[in-house]
Amino acid sequence: MEIVQQASLLRPLLSGYREQGLSCGFVPTMGNLHAGHLALVDAAAEQCDKVIVSIFVNPMQFGPEEDLASYPKTPGDDEKALIEHGASLLYRPPVEDVYPLGHASQTRVEVPALSDILCGESRPGHFIGVTTVVNRLFNLVLAEKAFFGKKDYQQYLLIRKMVSDLAMNIEVIGVDTVRLDSGLAMSSRNNYLSDSEQIQAAGLYRVLQDVARNYQADSLSSSAVQQAALAELEKIGFKPDYLSVRRQSDLNEPRTGDLKLVVLAAVWLGSTRLIDNLEFDLA
Repeated sequence: MEIVQQASLLRPLLSGYREQGLSCGFVPTMGNLHAGHLALVDAAAEQCDKVIVSIFVNPMQFGPEEDLASYPKTPGDDEKALIEHGASLLYRPPVEDVYPLGHASQTRVEVPALSDILCGESRPGHFIGVTTVVNRLFNLVLAEKAFFGKKDYQQYLLIRKMVSDLAMNIEVIGVDTVRLDSGLAMSSRNNYLSDSEQIQAAGLYRVLQDVARNYQADSLSSSAVQQAALAELEKIGFKPDYLSVRRQSDLNEPRTGDLKLVVLAAVWLGSTRLIDNLEFDLA
């Protein structure tokens, strides 16, 4: 596996792949790789000749009171795992290679409306940071396909819409959430949880499953289902940020006749913010 830290060194390697007629799959990450990230690498390896992974903790997507400084970093373990899973190239740049003039003066890429709801409402500016850095990475790597986990379902839809709106020549592929046996979604922020908190955190997925079952049974109003779920989250020990059922396609509020829905939630467990979602059908 080649490892580069500068875009100027990245481009000749990628050009060599294209000259050989090799297809490239891209997996952008912030490192501290776990089974969820590696499932993306595996999916890319199944569909493409070469797998390019980036590791970059993007300062633009962190708010002033968020965990940028303490975000977990495990470079040695990350490299070992990527080699084991067949990655071809790791791009691990410093901030100045991604934002040569500093991220404060960087041109922004914004997906309106979709960036401002749910997690966007709780984390103002977060998704502008995400779409800006992903746009730049896409333009550096120029892969045919990019792979994103559906655990951050809102981010996945944002990237798809950005690609569509800007007529970018890349296919965005969503990969299902990888979970522990308890149901807890794999996340780098799980590292912040104690053993007992990890057991407690698994309750989030159980609540999402209850919401889906209640919608499918149609025994309660949608507002009653969601209010009951919020009460259950508090009972378990979470501080809910939001829980909402939306359309899978665009995260708008569901209308009569919509059959493909997703329930999304963000909660606090102590000082750790967790997100999860569950797609479900009504027919």
